[in-house]
Amino acid sequence: MQKKYVLILTLIGIIALAGLTAYAQEDIEFVEDSGFTTNTRPLPAFMHDEHNEKAGIEDCIECHHVYDKAGNRLEDESSEDQECSECHGAEGDEYPMELVRRYHMNCRGCHQAEKAGPVTCGTCHVRAQ
Repeated sequence: MQKKYVLILTLIGIIALAGLTAYAQEDIEFVEDSGFTTNTRPLPAFMHDEHNEKAGIEDCIECHHVYDKAGNRLEDESSEDQECSECHGAEGDEYPMELVRRYHMNCRGCHQAEKAGPVTCGTCHVRAQ
């Protein structure tokens, strides 16, 4: 009789753990951009809301910025409905290095300035195990 309860509790635990894992996977988003036709590394996993909450980022233009032709940041405009490649990156390049550089400047540059967050290749671009 006791073995039956242990088995039932074990099954409930496994189901609960599987459910939590599945729920956690739904929160994972990836930094994707149609400007990349090929990827040399895996896409960076990025939990947008969790990241911004932890980093204390409340204003979308911290990452989704817009500049005028003179290079001045427009504080009242946001590019959150656009891909980065719409402004950064050469059209037709299979692997646009300018777009890569811009992503790294924005994400990695902020992490370095704040002394928080990943800054090495393998901590953002994690290969599947």
